Amino acid sequence: MSESRQRPPFKGPRWIITLVALVTLVVITALIYPPRNSVTCYMFSGPGCQLYQQFLFVPSRELTDTEAAAQVVTNEIMNLPESKIANPKIAFMFLTPGALPFEPLWEMFLRGHENKFSIYVHASKKSPAHTSNYFAGRDIHSHKVAWGQISMVDAERRLLAHALIDPDNQHFVLLSDSCVPLFDFNYIYNHLIYANLSFIDCFEDPGPHGNGRYSQHMLPEVEKKDFRKGSQWFSMKRRHAIVVMADSLYYTKFKLYCRPKMEGRNCYADEHYFPTLFNMIDPNGIANWSVTHVDWSEGKWHPRLYNARDITPHLLRKIKSIQLAYHVTSDLKKVTTVRPCLWKGEQRPCYLFARKFNPETLNRLMYLFPNYTSLV
Repeated sequence: MSESRQRPPFKGPRWIITLVALVTLVVITALIYPPRNSVTCYMFSGPGCQLYQQFLFVPSRELTDTEAAAQVVTNEIMNLPESKIANPKIAFMFLTPGALPFEPLWEMFLRGHENKFSIYVHASKKSPAHTSNYFAGRDIHSHKVAWGQISMVDAERRLLAHALIDPDNQHFVLLSDSCVPLFDFNYIYNHLIYANLSFIDCFEDPGPHGNGRYSQHMLPEVEKKDFRKGSQWFSMKRRHAIVVMADSLYYTKFKLYCRPKMEGRNCYADEHYFPTLFNMIDPNGIANWSVTHVDWSEGKWHPRLYNARDITPHLLRKIKSIQLAYHVTSDLKKVTTVRPCLWKGEQRPCYLFARKFNPETLNRLMYLFPNYTSLV
């Protein structure tokens, strides 16, 4: 019998062994640390990936024709590449019944930055007599606005429409006649223009002043679990502003079924439309708090009004130093949610603007302006 022969050692090219080892390493790395927005993530990881969720999303029900069309339009807008604007501007949009008493203060804030901002004024009752050249000629065609009515949302959409005409406007801030800036222009400009989020207030309130305002007539497009609440004073990126202009489906639901004294409940569209819309279409693209501070500590239907005697360096520093956003539910549990105000992962002051200031505070604010708007 011939002796059994031993298999000779493998003498294949070393590059094959090296290639197999590298591919194995890449696969293991992709499984453990998947890129969250890439095809690699989709191929190797699965449910943790954004693309996985987009490709394999199966609606829980059949979409209506209008809903399917709305999703197509919204997805196309959201996937548009960001515009490469050489000189991006902030659109400051003032929603006011008439006069703008703080124009002199805003002029101090804006002076020297003329190519970095645009002004738009929606005066719902009486056209203001402007005292600043920055505001002269900046009034848009306006209609009457009633508190708590859909006309408030209409005015906000009207402001956005006019501001979007200028392609250089890349961030859109809604302000009232009682709003004032808390920081200097450069800080606010950089904070908004280079942010990766829109600052839209949004939280879930199971209480009577939150989900208690929801109407079943909003079904099937708006479910109760998606209904949200938040401050109307938003600050949003251009792509989100375009989505607002494109939306008719969800806007119509709120126009018809979110009204005061409807079905025994008071639903205010300006507190629910934007939070609900963006919670449904881009929940990860909003900050869930507003950059405009309002003091509700008095527990009344309207926020605290600051008078001249209230305006001190201590008050302004106190508002500017807030770095946590609070939300309290309106049910008996009064559950408080606290979140840090993060800007690209860095904790920063929550608020860039504040309201509600009595016109009599103007002189005091202008006197303190150079100091209180500094970062110190």
